[in-house]
Amino acid sequence: MATPETRPSTDLPPVAKEYNGVDRNAFLFGLNPQAELWNGRLAMIGFLAYLLWDLAGYSVLRDVLHLVGY
Repeated sequence: MATPETRPSTDLPPVAKEYNGVDRNAFLFGLNPQAELWNGRLAMIGFLAYLLWDLAGYSVLRDVLHLVGY
């Protein structure tokens, strides 16, 4: 049985910190590391939304290729 002295610590920080000590999930305006995280998250949501839209049969890319003749 593990004693309190040998048990690993479970103390986690209350928020995920960036190198500058600012919350990485904060929505800050401007060119900063937080903007890159939000840009990636929104791009993933947009890509998934288009993929689901395409699977439902509403494909913009397929319609354009059909108009071109492919």
